[in-house]
Order: sequence, then C-alpha cells, then structure tokens
Amino acid sequence: MFLKWSLVGIIVAATTAGYLFQALGMRQHGELHEFNPGALGRTFSALARNGWVVLSVIAMAISFFSFMALVSVADLSFAVPATACSLVFETVLARIVLKEHVDWKRWAGAGLVACGVALLA
Repeated sequence: MFLKWSLVGIIVAATTAGYLFQALGMRQHGELHEFNPGALGRTFSALARNGWVVLSVIAMAISFFSFMALVSVADLSFAVPATACSLVFETVLARIVLKEHVDWKRWAGAGLVACGVALLA
C-alpha cells in the first residue's frame, strides 16, 4: 500500500512540475505562428535549448516511468483517478505562480477532483 501511494506522490509531483515548467517555457518562447518544416525545425531547436522546456521533458519522463511502475503494482482503475489530483495542484500553481485567473467553475472542478481522490484513500 505504501509503495502505491509513494508512486502516486511521485507522479503527481512530477506531472505538476512538468506542466508548470512547460507553461513557463512556452511563455518564454512565445506563440507559434509558422508550421512549415523549416519553422518547425527552428522552433524545435529553440525549445531544446530552453531550460524550462528541458526540465518539463525530464519531469514528464519521471512521471511516465513512475506511472508504468504504478500500473505494475496497482489496478489501472486506481492509478488513473489517484493521479488525477495533479489537476488540483496544477490549478493552484496556475493561480499562484503563473498569475492566471481561475474562475469559480475551475475551482469547483478542482474541488470535485480532490473529493474523488479522497474517496480512493
């Protein structure tokens, strides 16, 4: 039981960090306007040198491999809902770190997710 919840904690932390880093990196890079092969190559090259994006890829890789470990010791019907609590932390960090406006419907949705995860515990 401890192993399952430890893996859930790692997945939630890594996923939350990954999405936060990704948002910071893309805000630093700016909006994508061109999608031809040359522009995509330049964009990929620029993003590969963006520290936030690199950290995002590392965090998401940790999340992915931790999820693989989790589903090897727990049912998928437990793993997916339990790791959904990352949505709650992502919403909080979007408000605090990214200074995004989070309306009451998004807070209510995050609260419902938190209640669902609590039912699994």
